[in-house]
Amino acid sequence: MPDPTADLPFAWGGPAGSGVLRASAEDFQVVEDLGIEPSGSGEHVLLKIRKRNLNTVEVATHIARLTGIRPRDVSYAGLKDRVAVTTQSFSVHLPGKEAPDWAELEGGNLQVLEAVRHHRKLRRGSLRGNVFTLRVRQFSGDAGALEARLQQIDEQGVPNYFGAQRFGRDGNNLQRAQALFAGEIKKLRRDKRSIWLSAARSWLFNKVLAVRVSEGTWNRLLPGDVMQLAGGRGQFPAEAEDDELASRLRNQKVHVTGPLYGKASRALQPGSAAAELEQAVLSAEQSWLDGLRRFGLEADRRSLRLSVDDLQWQLHKDELELCFGLVSGGYATAVARELFQSV
Repeated sequence: MPDPTADLPFAWGGPAGSGVLRASAEDFQVVEDLGIEPSGSGEHVLLKIRKRNLNTVEVATHIARLTGIRPRDVSYAGLKDRVAVTTQSFSVHLPGKEAPDWAELEGGNLQVLEAVRHHRKLRRGSLRGNVFTLRVRQFSGDAGALEARLQQIDEQGVPNYFGAQRFGRDGNNLQRAQALFAGEIKKLRRDKRSIWLSAARSWLFNKVLAVRVSEGTWNRLLPGDVMQLAGGRGQFPAEAEDDELASRLRNQKVHVTGPLYGKASRALQPGSAAAELEQAVLSAEQSWLDGLRRFGLEADRRSLRLSVDDLQWQLHKDELELCFGLVSGGYATAVARELFQSV
């Protein structure tokens, strides 16, 4: 299966140049912002780790092996890329146990920065966001066009697409979800099933967002839209656009949302034109809808727009450096694809 994100429409007219990203792991750096400080006591140890060319699950496995606990007792707030230098935290459940020598984890690709007791485990998504530093080598493009594009993104954000990482290599997670829905996979680990189901509804979300990008309404209100507060999960129905709501939308204080499909839940549902658009897109994928309902995922909503915080950039000869923050769940690749084509 080809990259399921390759043909998604662009918000700002297509890339302003081309370049090489991830020539080395150091070219893609991520620092997690949990938004909390360790409490200093409790049944868990909060480990802050810097890793290189390792994915999150591999590090969690190393931690479980060192401590002699079950892998599920090692928690983290989000998955981080393998080909990158990333700093993130893990919580390790050690009730009434002495912590091991954490230095035994360390090696050329892993460094323990901090180990502090904490009163609760980390849960998926329980972070404020991430700060990214990207270095694009061999950049080729018009510097003026790049500057204008960066200004647009700084002021108006980008479509909040799920990135290719969500769908696995060559879309493998979608292929597995399809096989699961067809009854071809009978037994599997819960964590694998969760990954495949998440990929399926992320793909459906991207399809809805792609239509709204094509129509120019991903950052504009349609009658019946459900809105989300910037930087939070609070949602409310947009019964009618007024000057205040229009100003908040323009200033990225609120965002329009799209569907994370699942069985009926307490999540707000769109009406009017927004509901008609979503139904028109999703009705063509009935087998996927039936599969997601059958496996019990509850419906939710996700912002259609991704704000890019504290965007800074520097172009020196043919090397472009970008630094920016994204909320939890935002993909740096959603920003990068609007700026340059990766070669």
